[in-house]
Amino acid sequence: MASAPPPPDAFDAVVVGGGPAGLTAAIYLARFRLSVRVFDAGVGRAAIIPRTRNHAGFPDGISGAELLGRMRDQALRYGAQIEHARVERLERAPDGRFSVATAAGEIRAGAVILATGVTNRRPPMPDELHAAAVAAGRIRYCPICDGFEVIGQAVAVIGTGEHGLREAQFLRAYTPRVTLIAPSGPHTLDDDQRRRLAALGITPVDGPAEAFALDQAGLALTCAAGRLSFEAVYPALGSIVHSDLARALGADLEPAGCIKVDAHQRASTPGLYAAGDVVIGLDQISHAMGEGGVAATTLRNDLTAARPLLAGDLSL
Repeated sequence: MASAPPPPDAFDAVVVGGGPAGLTAAIYLARFRLSVRVFDAGVGRAAIIPRTRNHAGFPDGISGAELLGRMRDQALRYGAQIEHARVERLERAPDGRFSVATAAGEIRAGAVILATGVTNRRPPMPDELHAAAVAAGRIRYCPICDGFEVIGQAVAVIGTGEHGLREAQFLRAYTPRVTLIAPSGPHTLDDDQRRRLAALGITPVDGPAEAFALDQAGLALTCAAGRLSFEAVYPALGSIVHSDLARALGADLEPAGCIKVDAHQRASTPGLYAAGDVVIGLDQISHAMGEGGVAATTLRNDLTAARPLLAGDLSL
């Protein structure tokens, strides 16, 4: 008995997230001649990068917005559909496909790639000030991406404990002028951690870090040491992992909340894949793009195993 044809609102794949991982997956899927829709809530971290200079192929740098714009154009050129919407619900439909719901309605998908990313926890400041400080390079979130840009500068890391210490230690390779400021009160550093800071010449200062403002020297703040100003400030406050859709499907998560995947980006829920920062690993554009390509290729191969001829039974 022949299987029932897919409903008119069904896609081979849905990608949730329009960052580097999600758009790479969409480009691959479209070029595999699969029907694919991307849902982009428009709040990804890559979009606010003022200029990245460690992304291969752009020696003079490229803004996150421009890079994403180029990737969207490329995905659209090959037939992907991109919708500015937030996926509010993801569940298994009675026909075995996934039901993907936004405020505008529901569609069906044979498989789903989650590229929903994470959100950095920010210091306490108004959104307008935060945006201006990021654009000016005064607030930075990725020392791997841009530690090179703060060589010799006065740098503050807002954080404490082992996480804060490690970020300060990483930046110490670029500048001897590093201060570790506790975010909300006295530092939570043990004697060994304080000895390690001292050996590196990193000054620990108690918080709270507050009353931020841009000034001529950089970004000023108030802490236990008084009013200080830094050329660059790195918040080391952790991040919020956007894995709620996977959790609702019963997919396995890492202790920190990241989606657990196998070597081919498969989640534990059949038909579900994940890529980018929502998966534990190196939070880099290049890494996210690689995972997006792997996830899309695995999805295509898994669909082929179940349905040898893809793309709506095309006559090839």
